[in-house]
Amino acid sequence: MDLDELADRLEQAADRVGPEVNRTVQQQARLLRAMIRYNASGRPGPNIITGDYFDSWGPAQPFAVPDGGGATLGTSEPQGRRLEYGFMNMYDSLGRFFQQPPYPHVEPAVNELSDEYEDAFKAACDRIFGS
Repeated sequence: MDLDELADRLEQAADRVGPEVNRTVQQQARLLRAMIRYNASGRPGPNIITGDYFDSWGPAQPFAVPDGGGATLGTSEPQGRRLEYGFMNMYDSLGRFFQQPPYPHVEPAVNELSDEYEDAFKAACDRIFGS
């Protein structure tokens, strides 16, 4: 390969960086959502009672960033933080005393998928620079 071919290959790769990074981020957000919902389906995470909290983990909201993409994932339900972190030896705004232990479901999902994030981005680099 001569320098002209290298320049052409690098230019083609540069055009693929943004779309590949965005695609990888969105895929990882979908996997994270699925894992959080799985963990929020019973012990050691919270049990499903009505399904409202489980359903509140809607699709990730994508957003653009230079040369890639991002995603926001979360719940709008007020019990989300209490379920994840617990609410021990505290009073709520109505004066009720709580001894609610934590039922982590987000952090375990992030931890479990963290190795896969690295592998997913390595695979994206292979797609960007491979052909």
